[in-house]
Amino acid sequence: MSVDISAVAQQFTEYYYNVFDSNRAQLNSLYREQSMLTFETIQLQGTANIVEKLQSLPFQKVQHRVTTLDAQPASPNGDILVLITGDLLVDEEQNPQRFSQAFHLIPDNGSYYVLNDIFRLNYSI
Repeated sequence: MSVDISAVAQQFTEYYYNVFDSNRAQLNSLYREQSMLTFETIQLQGTANIVEKLQSLPFQKVQHRVTTLDAQPASPNGDILVLITGDLLVDEEQNPQRFSQAFHLIPDNGSYYVLNDIFRLNYSI
């Protein structure tokens, strides 16, 4: 049975940002001890360190608006690379910030976990 990579990427992205926007602590199930997050210039490894960083971000309300989503197979083992761009609204801010985020998803017992997560704000020059 072949996997519809685009559908998996879409479902993962919707789930990830819904959870991130409502309760970041619940993202722990998506990471493992070998998972790595690069958030701007900071690199963290391990579930606890990643979730602690995400929970410590200095905003209360957040809303991700995805504008592009691309996915590719990443290995013969079923890994998936996902690249997302979009807008980020935080707290009461009216002007969104542009962001990019890449995920390397690894198959795990009928689901996926995040091995690599790279997040960047995209600033205008």
